Amino acid sequence: MASIKKLASQTVWYGASSIFARFLYYLLTPYLTLKFTGTVEYGKMSLIYALIPFLNTLILFAFETAYFRFIQRSEYKADVYNTLTTSLLISTGCIVGLTIFFHVPIAHFIGLTDHPEYITLSAVIIGLDAISALPFAKLRNENRPKKFAAIRICGILINILVIYFFLTICPRIIRNNPNSVLRLVFSVGFGVGYVLIANIAQSLFQLLALWKELATVRLKINVVLWKEVWIYALPLTIAGFAGMINETFDRVMLQRWSPLKGDAATFEVGVYSACYKLSILITLFVQAFRMGAEPFFFKQSTEPNAPKVYARVMKFFVITICGMFLVVSLYLDIWKYFIQDKKMWQGLKVVPILLLANMFLGIYINLSIWYRLSRKTTAGAYITLIGAAITISVNFIFIPYFSYMACAWATFLCYGSMMVISYVQGQKSYPVPYAWKKLISYMVIVIILYFVHQAINRIWNSAALNYTSATLFLLLFSLFIYRVERKEFDTLFKIRRN
Repeated sequence: MASIKKLASQTVWYGASSIFARFLYYLLTPYLTLKFTGTVEYGKMSLIYALIPFLNTLILFAFETAYFRFIQRSEYKADVYNTLTTSLLISTGCIVGLTIFFHVPIAHFIGLTDHPEYITLSAVIIGLDAISALPFAKLRNENRPKKFAAIRICGILINILVIYFFLTICPRIIRNNPNSVLRLVFSVGFGVGYVLIANIAQSLFQLLALWKELATVRLKINVVLWKEVWIYALPLTIAGFAGMINETFDRVMLQRWSPLKGDAATFEVGVYSACYKLSILITLFVQAFRMGAEPFFFKQSTEPNAPKVYARVMKFFVITICGMFLVVSLYLDIWKYFIQDKKMWQGLKVVPILLLANMFLGIYINLSIWYRLSRKTTAGAYITLIGAAITISVNFIFIPYFSYMACAWATFLCYGSMMVISYVQGQKSYPVPYAWKKLISYMVIVIILYFVHQAINRIWNSAALNYTSATLFLLLFSLFIYRVERKEFDTLFKIRRN
């Protein structure tokens, strides 16, 4: 339990920074949906941010995960940071250069023919973020969450301030003073471009704030180590690339295959993307957990009781995300106000589906430890490719008939399938005593509570009853969990007091 407490502490630190930083960023959702109300700009922004993770995955080549694995090996401890950083600088230069060179055809492919400059700006963001990735991983491995948190949060604040300057202050000043010098740097039609410029400012700040970590780099490559990393990381990169298809490529598919065409299809992309962000709690927790869990799992792997620790981690993880599912789904009438364009509320029906999908994804991340530790990363690539095939197939068949609802169900089926396959295969290679009957029952209970809550609200359409029943169900679930897992919680709290 002490090791779980350590993981919880790390997840809180990294999670607090990530959740707070991302929450600040998510606060831009109501602002941007308000600023872009009645336009397709939010949809364009969603398409751009569907492209960026693909190129990030290609550049990073799973070097973060490889760093956490190989830094544990004494023969490579002195060379791993230098080797991976040097290799990353080379790959970043090549891929960013190619992206800028082919920015016009890329813009045409994702439906942004009128703004190829957005691709160039995105390439700059990708390059800066890639160079920062390993210094951030170094901070995580060295258990330096305070600096990690400060850089992340300050970067987001800079992002928000730059966006506010260009989308609110500049138009106001120019409206009052048409001859203002700001006309030299501001154009009304640039729209999403200013969001990208704000992201560049954030990425540049992060890079400068990590200068001490970057200053320790020696530009050299240990060829033996690099070959081992390449063999280990290639399947993870394929898995990551396929994972991006599962996570973000549905926006591009929706744009191309929607029953609506042109700006109407782009608007639907914006609707789906805005509603996707209402799964904020689970998404952020999964991201925070991944940051704390990745180095923790590798360090824990040398302990004789590692499988039992992994099983306990899974239990607490599932309990947490079940609670988060209820917090979002039962109070959706409050969360929807994050979207200021009320026309986008038509897409709220996808939120519970996406919440469950992200629960499956979080569980899959827990399960993936078996192939990461056993060096069977090819299995991870196959599993994610199966998920990508499900995503593409379901979207291709059903988007022309059901629009973004097809995207939501494709995500659900994709992550659900990956979770099941990973569990079945993992128990053969690296058995972990997960309490699956109990965990599945927890998930079924929260789903039943959601449907009962929905039924009550359809029969008695009352806001007071809505919030009262939501609060009652959340409290009942919390009490139920405490009674069932009382010994586990008491042990955990006892360790904390000591």
